[in-house]
Amino acid sequence: MTLELKNVSKRVGADMHIHDTSLVFDDNSFNILLGATRAGKTTLMQLMAGIQKPTAGAIWHRGKDVTHVPVQRRNVSMVYQQFINYPMLSVFENIASPLRVTGMAESEVKSRVGKAAEILRLTPMLGRKPAELSGGQQQRTAIARAIVKDSDLIFLDEPLANLDYKLREELRDELPKLFSGRNAIVFYATTEPHEALLFGNQTLTMHEGRITQFGPTAEIYRKPNSLVSARVFSDPPINITRVTKKGKKLQLSQGGVSWPVAAGAEKLPDGDYSIGLQPHYVLPQKSSETSGALSGRVLVTEISGSESVVHIDVGGQTWVSQSHGVHPHQVGETATFHADVSRALFFDAAGKLVS
Repeated sequence: MTLELKNVSKRVGADMHIHDTSLVFDDNSFNILLGATRAGKTTLMQLMAGIQKPTAGAIWHRGKDVTHVPVQRRNVSMVYQQFINYPMLSVFENIASPLRVTGMAESEVKSRVGKAAEILRLTPMLGRKPAELSGGQQQRTAIARAIVKDSDLIFLDEPLANLDYKLREELRDELPKLFSGRNAIVFYATTEPHEALLFGNQTLTMHEGRITQFGPTAEIYRKPNSLVSARVFSDPPINITRVTKKGKKLQLSQGGVSWPVAAGAEKLPDGDYSIGLQPHYVLPQKSSETSGALSGRVLVTEISGSESVVHIDVGGQTWVSQSHGVHPHQVGETATFHADVSRALFFDAAGKLVS
C-alpha cells in the first residue's frame, strides 16, 4: 500500500510553491526531504497531510483518493521544528492527547504512553508540565505524541534543529528505529545533507518548489542527476567549474589549469562540460595517479576536530577542500591541492548528468 501524488501542484496567487509533482511512497518507508530553507519541504508535507489542499492534481493513500479529506479525518502526525505541547497538561497527558480523542480504553492509553515515554527517556518526567522541561525534553514529548498515535503518515519537519548537539546525535540514531515496522510512511525534512546521509533510506531533493531527484540516499549523493541536485546534496558546497575536454586532457576555464582525463570519461565526446567534484576529493596530498593539481590563494581555513576545510581562490574561482586531519594554512598564502579527477561528475550544457 502506498501514498501517491498524481500531478500535484500548489499555487498561491502568482507564486508557484510546488510545481507539478508525481511521486509514490511505500508503506514502512523512511523518506528524507532535503532542500534549503523555502525549497517547499513544509508545503509539500502539509499537502500530503491534508493541512493544505493542492491547486491541481490528486493525492491517493492506500487505494483511496484523499485529496479533499480534511486532516482531522486522516490518521496523521506532524512534529515541527518549534515543538508544540499543551502547557496546562502533564507530559503524560500531552503524549496521551491523540489517544483520548479516539476514546481508547484507559489501560491501553497507559500502556502506549508508557512504552513511548520509555523509548524517549521521558518516564521520570511524565508528571511534569512542559514549562518544567528543557527544550530537548519538550521536543521528545512532541515526538512521543507522534509515535504513540500509530499514525499511517508521520511528518517530521526539521524536528531536531533546535536541540543541542549531543541530543541531536542520539535522536538521529534512534528515530528510524522508533518508526521501523510500524507500517507507516515517515517523512523527515532537513536542510542538512549530512543528516540525510546519516539516516540513509530514501531521499527526495527539492529546489524552489521542484522535486529534482528521488531515490536511495547514497545513490543520489554519488550520482546526482543534475547540477541542481548536486548543489542541494553537498555541504560544504560541491566544486563546479567549466571544462573543455580534448582527447585525454581537460582544460579548466580558469587559472590555465589542465588535468588528465580519467578512464571513466575517456569515451565522452570532446567538447564543453561542467564538472562537479565533492570537497573531500580535493585534498592537500596526491591521492591517485589521476589527481590534478590546483594552486591558489587561501581565502578561508577551518579546523574542526579531526577535519580541515580550506577555501582557495584559483584564477578567480573559489574551490573547497575537505580533508581528515589537521592541515593548518594561513589566509593569504599560496597552497596546492590535488583533485581526484576520477571522481569528477560531468554535466552537459543543460546541467544534466552525462557521466
